[in-house]
Amino acid sequence: MEAGKRGKRRGRQPIGPDPEAGAVGAFAARLLRLKQEAGDPSYAEMASRLGAAASKSSLASAARGQRLPTWETTWEFVRVLAVDRLGRDPGETEREWRDLWERARVEPVDEPVNEPVDEPAEVEGAPRTARRGQVLVYVMSSVAVVTAGLTVLHLALREDRRETPPAPAPTASVIPRDDSEFLGDVTYPDGSKVRTNSTFTKTWRVRNTGTIPWEGRLLARVNADPCKSPETVAIPPTAPGHTVDLSVRVRAPGKPGKCRIYYKMTDAQGRVLFPLKRPVFLDVRVVGS
Repeated sequence: MEAGKRGKRRGRQPIGPDPEAGAVGAFAARLLRLKQEAGDPSYAEMASRLGAAASKSSLASAARGQRLPTWETTWEFVRVLAVDRLGRDPGETEREWRDLWERARVEPVDEPVNEPVDEPAEVEGAPRTARRGQVLVYVMSSVAVVTAGLTVLHLALREDRRETPPAPAPTASVIPRDDSEFLGDVTYPDGSKVRTNSTFTKTWRVRNTGTIPWEGRLLARVNADPCKSPETVAIPPTAPGHTVDLSVRVRAPGKPGKCRIYYKMTDAQGRVLFPLKRPVFLDVRVVGS
């Protein structure tokens, strides 16, 4: 179909965020503007062809503005559009959007306050057919008696009350956050050529961008490939804010072709960490000697 004859995508139109509805709505509106700047791909396309490590329903929900998405979903939304499609700097983009996400996360939400409505008191025992003047005199007399009693009680309470200092406000606790940032390939960037049956070392550089030290962590291989490499590799202890180089020793196969190996970070028990982040990977061409 010619480009000029394309129409809008069929089906239900997505629910747009309200940028005036608060910090979450404004954040979702930013996500939607980024999506439009990148050519407005569908959420299914973002989750498949563009390679976002999040489902299309999670991506769509992030741009509705009904609730704040997780940072992992946010970054996958931004990464495939701003970095992969629009070519923006990964580090600057992640810092910019992380700041926007953090501000939206801590923005207070105003709760509606229901004011009580005073109901008129009903005079018990008054006949429905009583004349208005008699009822009014009775009510006013009752109110005068009650008011006098309340005044005496209030004065007595003021005399006897002991002032107590207000309780100190609770201090906000810092929530531990585990996070990482891929900085780049140190050796053998994507598309590099290696010889058949050769042995080489692939190295990636990452940063601990969370508040939790990395201790006892591993890189675990998550796919099979003709290239040979260890199933797991120990990650050196890394403090928050520090960078670390992660290296694996690889042996190329005896036949030319492609070599792709994927690794994910796990804890000592083998549980995958950062499941929504893309794995670090090796992608080289194996050529004949």
